Amino acid sequence: MRVLGIEGTAWAASAALHDTAENTTVIESDPYQPTSGGIHPREAAEHMGEAIPTVVQTILHHAAETATVDHANVYGIDAVAFSQGPGLGPCLRTVGTAARAAAQRLAVPLVGVNHMVAHLEIGRHQSGFDSPVCLNASGANAHLLGYHNGRYRVLGETMDTGVGNALDKFTRHIGWSHPGGPKIEQAAADGEFIDLPYVVKGMDFSFSGIMSAAKQAADDGHAVEDICFSLQEHVFGMLTEVAERALSLTGTDELVLGGGVGQNARLQAMLETMCEERGASFFAPEARFLRDNAGMIAVLGAKQLAAGDTLALEDSAVDPNFRPDQVPVRWRADEPSVARGLAETPSTQRGAEAVVDVVDPEALSMSLPGRCVRKRRVAKAYRHPELDETLRRERTTAEARLTSQARQIGVPTPLVWDVDPVESTLIFEHVGERDLAAELALEPIRQVGAHLAAIHDAGFVHGDPTTRNVRVGDRTWLIDFGLGFHTGHIEDHAMDLHVFQQSLEATADNPEPLCAAAVAGYAERGEPAVLERLSTIEGRGRYQ
Repeated sequence: MRVLGIEGTAWAASAALHDTAENTTVIESDPYQPTSGGIHPREAAEHMGEAIPTVVQTILHHAAETATVDHANVYGIDAVAFSQGPGLGPCLRTVGTAARAAAQRLAVPLVGVNHMVAHLEIGRHQSGFDSPVCLNASGANAHLLGYHNGRYRVLGETMDTGVGNALDKFTRHIGWSHPGGPKIEQAAADGEFIDLPYVVKGMDFSFSGIMSAAKQAADDGHAVEDICFSLQEHVFGMLTEVAERALSLTGTDELVLGGGVGQNARLQAMLETMCEERGASFFAPEARFLRDNAGMIAVLGAKQLAAGDTLALEDSAVDPNFRPDQVPVRWRADEPSVARGLAETPSTQRGAEAVVDVVDPEALSMSLPGRCVRKRRVAKAYRHPELDETLRRERTTAEARLTSQARQIGVPTPLVWDVDPVESTLIFEHVGERDLAAELALEPIRQVGAHLAAIHDAGFVHGDPTTRNVRVGDRTWLIDFGLGFHTGHIEDHAMDLHVFQQSLEATADNPEPLCAAAVAGYAERGEPAVLERLSTIEGRGRYQ
């Protein structure tokens, strides 16, 4: 099978030929280079109009030279696949028009491909992984995806801007031309660490605060090399941490990287180190498949074609807001979910941040009533030592304080028996029989909603209320307040509830009634304004 792929979501006018029999992919690209600032949609569309016919013609010439006589057309092409979205509307429309024309001329089927799913699938295709978590780090996007129950689910995403766009905003501020990412990577080689905001919101992240701080640091006279170094350490540290949280939530041990920012050597090194530390496998495609390219469109187009997933011309309109979790993943029917191993609750667990083991008090030389839980926040070799030490110490202290405060207002939490901020270690009462992730039921989920409303009413948030951070048994217990903080803002309260719902949607077979139960529990004593803001947050993600 041979598929012609055409890509043009934003800046890369690209065409490719993928041959499944030979397992080869030939790519021809003509990138748009703005004269100043970032990508200008009108200029990008004009570039697509000029460049797409040229790159397609080049690939067709190659296809004709390599075609065999048993194909229906002289190019030996069986289908035309194109990037249907997400992306810039004017660019997508140019690509869609070219793809329809090519499919009609060649008398072959038309395949619409989601650009972001293609970033995931090329990594899965080349790695041979069964069902990995995929971190997409590109200009306009930043999210984690995993296959579950017939679709790719969003495990975590940016709440404001894409990671590449965020970095570009800083470089434009200091007068550097687009793209900014490679220039930051080069300058970072001579930089030293300075403190910048580090924002992880459960399974999500935000880049607006760190970009504002980086711009201010430049205005205040800090060395650009130091800012670039620290931007990489903080931003890529955030991405790596959330990737590890996704691995912990789902129970998988496979991670693939996608997107143009994924070409950064420091980001790849962080992800590889993190995976090595937790015994997981990591794969990054070669650079030509990380940046926007038609090769990944052709590869996924071939998979969709084999599954009979083609488009009629009248159904081939492009969608600039095409979410990856809107795509029916027919080419992966009966394949394993990314959410596996959720029923396992071993005596020793390695979460996203810490090693947790259940021990007898005698082993700790402590006189306590019954088994206890020892939680050790281990050093993360992928993070800068100064940043890592600060995060572990602050989160250990916050967890002890907020766990106790939640208990004081009637929310079931374990007793805190010992805290060692220097060693980032806590000793807790052992509670519950299993994680909520092992058995998703309506009543415990309703209680989680009510518990979140209670702590919000007391003026703080949990920070990471996933199904892994709830214990169930005779009661429903909240644990792991390490990302929590004091706040009275409705936005922060709604974000807490959003994180919990997101963990349900990523792992449950039928998440709708479970999410409704969480909202119902919250509504029992929570502020209506929080539920109104929740709807706003759900529509704010880059992929809504």
